[in-house]
Amino acid sequence: MRASLLVLDLLRRLRMDLTPWRTSRDFRLLLSAGTVFYLGAMVSYVAIPFQVYRLTGSNLAVGAIGLVELVPLVVFGLYGGALADHTDRRRLLVITGVAQALVTAALAWNAFRADPSVPLIFVLAGLLASTSSLQRPSREALLPRTVAHDALPAANAMASFGMQLGVLVGPAVGGLLIAFVGVGWCFVVDVAGLLVASLLYARMGAYPHREETTAPSLAGIGEGVRYALGRRDLLGTYLIDIAAMLLALPVVLFPALAEDVFSRPELLGLLYSAETVGAIGATVLSGWVGRVHHHGRAIVVAAAAYGALVAAAGLMPSLWLVALFLALSGAADMISGIFRSTVWNQTIPEAMRGRLAGIEMLSYSVGPLGGQVRAGLTADLWSVRAAITSGGLACVAGVGLTAALLRDFWSYDARTDEHAVAERAARAAAGDS
Repeated sequence: MRASLLVLDLLRRLRMDLTPWRTSRDFRLLLSAGTVFYLGAMVSYVAIPFQVYRLTGSNLAVGAIGLVELVPLVVFGLYGGALADHTDRRRLLVITGVAQALVTAALAWNAFRADPSVPLIFVLAGLLASTSSLQRPSREALLPRTVAHDALPAANAMASFGMQLGVLVGPAVGGLLIAFVGVGWCFVVDVAGLLVASLLYARMGAYPHREETTAPSLAGIGEGVRYALGRRDLLGTYLIDIAAMLLALPVVLFPALAEDVFSRPELLGLLYSAETVGAIGATVLSGWVGRVHHHGRAIVVAAAAYGALVAAAGLMPSLWLVALFLALSGAADMISGIFRSTVWNQTIPEAMRGRLAGIEMLSYSVGPLGGQVRAGLTADLWSVRAAITSGGLACVAGVGLTAALLRDFWSYDARTDEHAVAERAARAAAGDS
């Protein structure tokens, strides 16, 4: 009986803290809109490369989609961040959401044509990346305004849960739509989701800027970059994330691992979903994160665990064990991500939040692109298993080196850090609930 009570008490302590959902209407709207957005976006994420491959039969053409999206990601991510620090963020969310719906509707129109245009798909994919990159900094910058300062760890966990739910369910929905009704309906579903999300954003309250703002400019973007690089705690979060994604990300090797190493191509979907399942599990059991204050150490330990678990996955004798270790690595990566978001949201001043969100978006978007190249080259020069394991070990080393060089990051304490204290006081003075 005593053991059962202890287990129940432990589960209560671990379960996700739902306080932000219960206490903030605008957080509920923001979270719901973001979840719907990710769900629809992942449906299109499956549909676009599938359609390009079906029309061209070329893997190179499929890979070129990422190259087309890279420049808009960088340019409009940074510009969108500067725009978020100047304009009404809620209005920007609605406008860019409707713009994405229009672009996706054009993708649907092209897909339903008797002879879909491949060049048009590439143009529209670039436009979709542009509008999405313009939107995301505003969404990230608004989240801290919707909840109390001390509730941000729980809010970050819930936001991550919504995103991962979309990442998990969206591709499955996309695959079913492609199989039974055709690729065009994937875009139709995405359009509906984008319009619903935009309506939810429109229902949020107003969040005017608290200080005088300046129009977006290269000078303003440069100011944000200098601020990010000048704070060693923020620099640590960026470097840790880049080390994990650039050195350890194994996703591009999953087809070869399933087909060539284990001869189980029917289990390829298991590999793709394993990390997401682990990440969702980590958010469901995230009730403890609000009781941790040394966020730098938490990020380092979680990111090192991610690398070690990926390295172990590369050595496993069966595909099911590989999937298990990938799920554990996904949980570790999610924990690192929750604490990185908490450092960002609890310490970055309101006037800089949009520009820093744009920089953050680059840190966790560009890294995976480079990681795919690194993993592919290593696998071709060595082997698939060696590429996965060596990448995981390199991640552990990179994380350890970052912690050793950036002692301010390692010793970060949310209770005493000057930036966290200043932001907490600013929010209290502004009357944030």
